[in-house]
Amino acid sequence: MAASPHTLSSRLLAGWVGGCVWYLKRRTIQESPHKFLHLFRNVNKRWITFQHFSFLKRMYVTQLNRSHNQQVKPKPEPVASPFLEKTSSGQAKAEMYEMRPLSPPSLSLSRKPNEKELIELEPASVIEDSIDVRKETKEEKRWKEMKLQVYDLPGILARLSKIKLTGLVVSTTAAGFALAPGPFDWPCFLLASVGTGLASCAANSINQFFEVPFDSNMNRTKNRPLVRGQISPLLAVAFATCCAVPGVAILTWGVNPLTGALGLFNIFLYTCCYTPLKRISIVNTWVGAVVGAIPPVMGWTAATGSLDAGAFLLGGILYSWQFPHFNALSWGLREDYSRGGYCMMSVTHPGLCRRVALRHCLALLVLSAAAPVLDITTWTFPFVALPINAYISYLGFRFYVDADRRSSRRLFFCSLWHLPLLLLLMLTCKRPRGDEDAAPPPS
Repeated sequence: MAASPHTLSSRLLAGWVGGCVWYLKRRTIQESPHKFLHLFRNVNKRWITFQHFSFLKRMYVTQLNRSHNQQVKPKPEPVASPFLEKTSSGQAKAEMYEMRPLSPPSLSLSRKPNEKELIELEPASVIEDSIDVRKETKEEKRWKEMKLQVYDLPGILARLSKIKLTGLVVSTTAAGFALAPGPFDWPCFLLASVGTGLASCAANSINQFFEVPFDSNMNRTKNRPLVRGQISPLLAVAFATCCAVPGVAILTWGVNPLTGALGLFNIFLYTCCYTPLKRISIVNTWVGAVVGAIPPVMGWTAATGSLDAGAFLLGGILYSWQFPHFNALSWGLREDYSRGGYCMMSVTHPGLCRRVALRHCLALLVLSAAAPVLDITTWTFPFVALPINAYISYLGFRFYVDADRRSSRRLFFCSLWHLPLLLLLMLTCKRPRGDEDAAPPPS
């Protein structure tokens, strides 16, 4: 039976479509692995890593900074007091400035007062006080420009020059002058004291100028004038120069060149050696002890014009006294010194710090016994100075054994009165020079 033309054409079309589908399917199956590998290779090259995220974050922030200026973030409004939380702002303002008189029968005893009535009963003074406190705290948090007043300048310069430390330096210079042999020359004594004081002010001012970024990290020194910005660094350097130049000139031409040279050397040693060494090595403590030992030597040379054994003995006493004094002080300030970045024995070598303090406490006993041997004092001095020297040695031993804040504070406060009392005892027991100064008897 012959097929119709319509049926034949439909069968040919279906066969052609089926062949095309089979051809495309076979080609797809053959080429799909290559395409998949190629796609995977491209994706692997563009794999997003953590560095890409960081880069995108930086680009996003950069674009934001380019398109937007910095905006000041408004301060949040202060939190209202608890008894004003449930009231509207208008209601609170109305109740702030007026109090409604409350008649006795207005509140009956049979019912409890509601919240509105309790709020109205709050005294207006409490609300006003809370507002005043908020205003004060806002004013305290604002940045204020510090203006230098003329009447504040002496106190600021006194703190810049460490006036208490300068007073101690001048007193040790005066003790060296008074213990020196020979007659007491008042004009020379005054010139030596003034020159030494000016040199000490200059050295302390330069020291604070160099240590501003480090003093700001310490609680002990964060209120110094340069750290707080009460004066400019230029004014501090100008003040130091105005103290150093006349101070060294007075010591050189008003007293003698040897004393002037010692004063100039002490300024250099304190500012150019001790100050930078504080951040490098614990040797700074020994260098600082030499700085403190020079003033009594300057007093001796101002009176005699020479360096004798007595001058070195006084320098040795001041040198040894400074170790229990400073080591005990730095023991309680270890956190502060480490925060400021200073290299101190109490921070890096605590055992050595305690041993050195005890060692030099015992050295004060030996140096006091050497004073009559060198004809500076009588033999009474070692015996009258024995109790105070033994006591500071005992406290040095307790500090060495206990190594706590209590023992360090006791040693430090003992050192504050030990040195003036020891020098006073030396002056009391000074060997008389009447035989040398008296005129020879007539023949």
